[in-house]
Amino acid sequence: MERRFFELDIDVYVPGRWYFKTPTQLDGQPLEDPWGFTDGVFIPDPGPLRIPLSRPGKPLDFTSAGVGLTPVLNARTAEVFRALAPADVQLFPVQVEGQVEPYFLLVAARTVRCVDEAASEEFKLWTPEDGQPEKVGGYKYVAGLRIDKTKVADERVFRPWGLRSALIVDGDLKAALEQSGIVGGQFVEV
Repeated sequence: MERRFFELDIDVYVPGRWYFKTPTQLDGQPLEDPWGFTDGVFIPDPGPLRIPLSRPGKPLDFTSAGVGLTPVLNARTAEVFRALAPADVQLFPVQVEGQVEPYFLLVAARTVRCVDEAASEEFKLWTPEDGQPEKVGGYKYVAGLRIDKTKVADERVFRPWGLRSALIVDGDLKAALEQSGIVGGQFVEV
């Protein structure tokens, strides 16, 4: 049976959902690189972090934080990732403003060059004219994302090369998250 893959994103339609600001150091100082959590590579332990609320609301199992759109998970959801994709993820504890329960930043530590440009609805690449030389050749955006599944090896969680905003999970992980009752995330097949 062919493996299936899904983009996991926040569900903006959860009534009364909360929203997070960018993670900070415990003392409130900004992080040097708040986008580093979505680079698709293993990173050094950032140390103790906190996440201030942008808008208070209903605590969720899955959401994202700040400018880097870093995935944030409650302990139950983090355990699913830890159990099914230990080679693909890093989980760093964070303090969420107003919460006593543990939460975790999720780093998808694998990148796969797999965007299927022909099957995706539309895409645009960064060019030198965009004035961001570090992004040239990567995807500025991809609408209707589709991936070439033949390019994916044993990864269960990853970011597509050049598209750090997309968090991809395989069908088994999706099923386990749904069975756990995940609230706050939505899945779109890619």
